[in-house]
Amino acid sequence: MAETKARAVRPLSPHLQIYKPMLTMMMSIAHRITGFGLYFGTLILAWWFIAAGLGPNAYAKIEWFAGSIVGRLILFGYTWALIHHMLGGIRHLIWDTGHGLGPSEREWLAAANLIGSIAITVALWVVGLLAMG
Repeated sequence: MAETKARAVRPLSPHLQIYKPMLTMMMSIAHRITGFGLYFGTLILAWWFIAAGLGPNAYAKIEWFAGSIVGRLILFGYTWALIHHMLGGIRHLIWDTGHGLGPSEREWLAAANLIGSIAITVALWVVGLLAMG
């Protein structure tokens, strides 16, 4: 019985009730989610390569999918996930050098990661759509 009481008085691990969400925390979660999403986007990329090798009929199917609204939304999301994940990796590389570890610097890098990933993704899509006509 003394053993049960000892377990009851043990402190709980800090959780979301103690830590308020910060941008760096959210970007860390987003980095993991985009990494997971890149697996599925890479399957679509593999589908495209395989279809190109199989011939015109198979390639027409992937082109139809990629040209649809759903396909374009998925490709846009894949592009954003790829850019966001890359910029997150660069942010971690900066931290590995011992720079940007102060509280304000961490928040600035997290904001730059988010804003930069959105801006680069939109710019790539605008250039791509203008090049396609």
